[in-house]
Amino acid sequence: MVEITWLGHGCFQFRLDYGEVIVMDPWVDGNPMYPKSHKFDRIDAILVTHGHFDHIHDAVPLAKKFKPKVVAIFETCVWLTSKGVENCSGMNKGGTQEVGPLKVTMTHAVHSCGIQDGDQIIYGGEAAGYVLHLQDGRKIYFSGDTNVFSDMQLIEKLYQPELAFLPIGDFYTMGPREAALACRLLKAKKVIPMHFGTFPALTGRPEELAKLLKDFPQTKVWPLEIGAPVKW
Repeated sequence: MVEITWLGHGCFQFRLDYGEVIVMDPWVDGNPMYPKSHKFDRIDAILVTHGHFDHIHDAVPLAKKFKPKVVAIFETCVWLTSKGVENCSGMNKGGTQEVGPLKVTMTHAVHSCGIQDGDQIIYGGEAAGYVLHLQDGRKIYFSGDTNVFSDMQLIEKLYQPELAFLPIGDFYTMGPREAALACRLLKAKKVIPMHFGTFPALTGRPEELAKLLKDFPQTKVWPLEIGAPVKW
């Protein structure tokens, strides 16, 4: 069993059976959707999909406070290490590594990955997604920011994720139309929409995605309430 808490935008907390906490794309400070009531009591791992501020902003302060294992694409990890992150394990697409009790595989994503560092944009490698291999054999696909891409078929064939996290906001990522095709390629039993509603430009909504999947009942849209833990 995994306890999933949406912390707004693309940021999530996963709490595993034995209490380990994994944080995806940490953005706390300045995140208008972050639930004020949420406090981190432990963080064992941080997974970063790419270097944009709304996905990496709090990786450094949280890593310094909790000393977790931090996973990102190699170039992003080099930058994080330069900022004082002590336990950064840079990897690349297609690779798999152990992260506590999980195995994590890095997948492709179609998005940019520049890191804003002062008045410069630093090369951060490429944007990526992750497949999380749970101890009970189930798999989660966390796409990060991306458009739909045809190789999502390969993610389905290789890993058969039962749960997918997909952005639906449009403008900076795919919207509901593209996400609906992604669902058809991935064939996950459930999809959790993310990266919508934070800013006016992010207009996509879960009900739009659900409407586009009416003829594809094998994937159920599972909209979460920010700050409210759910079990999966």
